[in-house]
Amino acid sequence: MIIPIKPWLELVEESASPFSGGKRSLGLQSGLVLSADPAADEFRLGGSGYRNLYEGNPMSDRQEFYHEPIMGEKILEILEPLEGKQVFDGTLGGGGHTQMCLENGAHVIGCDQDAAAIEHASKRLAHFEDRFLPVRGNFAEMDQLLSDVGVDQVDAILLDLGVSSRQLDDGSRGFSFREDAPLDMRMDDRSELTAAVIVNHWEEAELVRIFREFGEERRSRRAAAEILKARAEAPIETTFQLAEIVEKAVPRVSGKHPATRVFQAIRIAVNRELDVLEEVLEKTVPVLAPGGVLAVLTFHSLEDRIVKHFMRRRSAPELDRPEWPEPRPNPDFAFTLPFRKAAIADAEEVERNPRSRSAKLRVAIRN
Repeated sequence: MIIPIKPWLELVEESASPFSGGKRSLGLQSGLVLSADPAADEFRLGGSGYRNLYEGNPMSDRQEFYHEPIMGEKILEILEPLEGKQVFDGTLGGGGHTQMCLENGAHVIGCDQDAAAIEHASKRLAHFEDRFLPVRGNFAEMDQLLSDVGVDQVDAILLDLGVSSRQLDDGSRGFSFREDAPLDMRMDDRSELTAAVIVNHWEEAELVRIFREFGEERRSRRAAAEILKARAEAPIETTFQLAEIVEKAVPRVSGKHPATRVFQAIRIAVNRELDVLEEVLEKTVPVLAPGGVLAVLTFHSLEDRIVKHFMRRRSAPELDRPEWPEPRPNPDFAFTLPFRKAAIADAEEVERNPRSRSAKLRVAIRN
């Protein structure tokens, strides 16, 4: 069911983007995408989940960037991205997983709402020519993105929900507190909502809610109260300012910085990450061809819970309730689960790439 990418490019000829490295890139409006575990190394001071081969500006065009794809071999085995297959990589990022699929022979549509990710991956993967198509957009719009390039269904969908190391290491993005940076945290710079807006303008009750629900921070009320106290004196503008304020309310009990969970919560709120995850999971059902594979990498319990419940609900042939005389067919039945439990990285990979420690891979096959 392969559709060569050259016809795709003709379909989007008028959507050329300066971020596409000579290819056509779709510029849809969007609002989110990713997540990271509060225990993952990218949120520890001095932690790292990537190797930077050259010193200097991490976003420099002159710099060679290497990001080891999490559970790359497992994902290749599961997706089987052979010649003649089409893969939708919903979180292109640095292009690591996409490159593995391309090297295995598949055609890949790589989607990301981050313009810098599209630019980087377009250059890095340009030598695959018309077997790779980068599209800029929110993966929750995958049905529209695919329709715009003339594709109804694909053979595999990969969603890697981890925050890109490029995003974390670019101080101007404000995703972490390794550097003092403006409070931004947007995955898509076209979005109007920033971390600064949330921190300086949201009501205390809303701050408490997102810290508790999205960050699972037990001291959410104290953190919110400290933020309101600080912003009453002057706007909170940078990552260092916010981290210092939260540290007054949340005591340090481990090597992890006390502000880690609050930063995670704000980032999730800025990008609507959990809402968009639920949207994209539902859209995978009509987009996957029969026998197609859905693979999702999660990095914290909030994401994993959503993915697990979705796959279980969609893989039950029948439903049963105590008040029913007998089980009934499940109208949402769409998948078979080849593994009941999530796969995790082995000890060797965790040692080599600490970022993989919190990753969980869940897989479903379209009926």
